[in-house]
Amino acid sequence: MSEAALVLSGVRKSYREGRGRLPVLTGVDCRVAPGEMVALVGPSGSGKTTLLQIAGLLDQADEGEVRIEGIDCAALGDAARTRVRRDRLGFVYQFHHLLAEFTAVENVALPQRIAGRGKAEARAHAAALLDRLGLKERLRHRPGELSGGERQRVAIARAVANGPAVLLADEPTGNLDHRTADHVFGALVDLVRDGRVASLIATHNTGLAARMDRRLSLQDGVLVEE
Repeated sequence: MSEAALVLSGVRKSYREGRGRLPVLTGVDCRVAPGEMVALVGPSGSGKTTLLQIAGLLDQADEGEVRIEGIDCAALGDAARTRVRRDRLGFVYQFHHLLAEFTAVENVALPQRIAGRGKAEARAHAAALLDRLGLKERLRHRPGELSGGERQRVAIARAVANGPAVLLADEPTGNLDHRTADHVFGALVDLVRDGRVASLIATHNTGLAARMDRRLSLQDGVLVEE
């Protein structure tokens, strides 16, 4: 197996509850290789979102190590963590979080522009990604003019626009009907495989989980491979 793009070692996280602490993650270990798709499953409230936020450098663990392409992210300051998120990480959420005033192509071009890519190049790359996702005729449509499945495909294009090493997704098809979810997930699989993106995807959809390479269940604060 290739060297892991995402490594979590001994990750612990708890939250203050009254006078005590509520443990959520009690020693999580996880490795995801380039091009590998790993399903993250577990009941609501088990800590899946917390785990994804820590892996995505949006939250910090109380203990443990997070490495992205070998970089020890726990040792980084805020500016360096922001650069890693921008350059090496992609995020897909249950809700698309597209900017309502921007068109589809503008939404996908924006993270590229933030990363320093020129306007024309960013728009051309955004248009190519959206075309690949079956949205060639929707480039100039705003989110309010798109269906739920179309909005989520734009969100996926935005997440991979900067060529991330790691993709983190939190119920990316949770708001979609079964048929649309299957189509959107298929588009996600193609982009992940072709780009060799290490992917950790939280889902309650057992059918989608079964299509991934491995399935990890979060139980009592630790990951158990199923």
